[in-house]
Amino acid sequence: MLTRSTASIKPAEVEKQWLIIDAEGLVVGRLASLIANRLRGKHKPSFTPHVDCGDNIIVINAEKVRFTGKKATDKVYYRHTGHPGGIKETSPAKILEGRFPERVLIKAVERMVPRGPLGRQQMRNLRVFKGTDHPHTAQNPTIVDVAAMNRKNSTLTAQEAGAKKAAA
Repeated sequence: MLTRSTASIKPAEVEKQWLIIDAEGLVVGRLASLIANRLRGKHKPSFTPHVDCGDNIIVINAEKVRFTGKKATDKVYYRHTGHPGGIKETSPAKILEGRFPERVLIKAVERMVPRGPLGRQQMRNLRVFKGTDHPHTAQNPTIVDVAAMNRKNSTLTAQEAGAKKAAA
């Protein structure tokens, strides 16, 4: 029989998984929205808005993410130093070539997760690495193939994708 009450899970009842995503050749915005939904737990039937019920996500090869069109050069990221007239701007291409290329993906996900204490807690479940090495092999993460979900998720051509699969 159907009930009219909505099931709301408690933090102790949450079952978290460990997922690993290879970001090589993936489109930043599409990847960030998928990661944000997984971090929040919106893909689970037991989703509760006020509980951190998302998964732990490891992203590797973050420096190899792609932008479509001319966004890599034309998109502008602003930040402020806190001093009068202290607005600074940069482009994603400069950040990806710089010392911390993983920040492009982290900021994209951060802006899709709610602001506040719960959003900050959910962002702690995201680990982004610029190379293929990561210290979380003991958690036995499940591989998520984002490129296979939709052909628009990846900018790799069929030949590049075939070469990547052969190498793996």
